Amino acid sequence: MRKRIIGRVDVVDFAQLGLYNIDVKIDTGAYTSAIHCSQIIEEHGTLRCIFNSAVHQNFGKTEIVFDTYTHTNVKSSNGYAENRYKVKSEVIFFGKTYKINLTLSTRDDMKFPVLIGRQFLKRKFLVDVDLENVSYLTCQHEYSYSF
Repeated sequence: MRKRIIGRVDVVDFAQLGLYNIDVKIDTGAYTSAIHCSQIIEEHGTLRCIFNSAVHQNFGKTEIVFDTYTHTNVKSSNGYAENRYKVKSEVIFFGKTYKINLTLSTRDDMKFPVLIGRQFLKRKFLVDVDLENVSYLTCQHEYSYSF
């Protein structure tokens, strides 16, 4: 399988979560991927997540209930370990849907609502830090000519 080249940032869709045109940062320094979640409610063996943000573009109020989820320890960039919920979802790069594990975190104070980490990137992508929005621009170009 040939790896595709992506840049340091991109715009992707999380269709299962009802989130489209979401800005993501490709972070080879992070092992896990993380998504902004404004509210998490664990009840009756489910995890009710509200994806909402006044800061991040295209994060309207979307509510998703996960029947399966786990916990994982994540060491943040400032060195502190934090126990987070982890869910399975899908993300679309280059028009192709991939499975992805996402930890849930409040990211309103961060520039990007989503970090894409090494666990997802491995065996699929190479990162060229000089590039931006490669997947998004490729798909825009392909769709503009598909009649």
